[in-house]
Amino acid sequence: MMFLRVKLPTKTERCPRMTAMISFRSVVDPADCDFLGHMNASRYFAACSDGVIAIQSEMGLTASDMRSGRRLSFAVVHAESDFRSELSAGDSIRLETSIIEMGAKSITFRHRLVRSEDDATAFETVFKCVMLSLETRRAADIPDEVRKRADAWQEDAPQQT
Repeated sequence: MMFLRVKLPTKTERCPRMTAMISFRSVVDPADCDFLGHMNASRYFAACSDGVIAIQSEMGLTASDMRSGRRLSFAVVHAESDFRSELSAGDSIRLETSIIEMGAKSITFRHRLVRSEDDATAFETVFKCVMLSLETRRAADIPDEVRKRADAWQEDAPQQT
């Protein structure tokens, strides 16, 4: 059995290129690779899904809040993606997540999956997400305090020093 030690993202950890949050880190496991020898496409999207959960948690929409609090979560309704470079077993990767746009009930995230060794962008996707009420299964307004926290990762926001 193989164990990987992975550093989890923190509130203050920022991507050096923009106002992005490093929302996921890992090492590509051989089990993540397909018979072509590179990381399977499903693993790219799994990393981005984890990234959405991480950033929404930083915005105040935590797992406990989803289970027994406001019962709100972002749900992907549209994705546009580009595979730019192969990833192989042993590659250290990080996901940089930023916000392109925020509406009353939706938010658009940009995810860049980066090979840490050479800072090459291996995958980039844009997720349009709606704020979903987990009780009604309908779109809901993004709470004001979530919007306020989300401003920290807006691409057009001024960099904090």
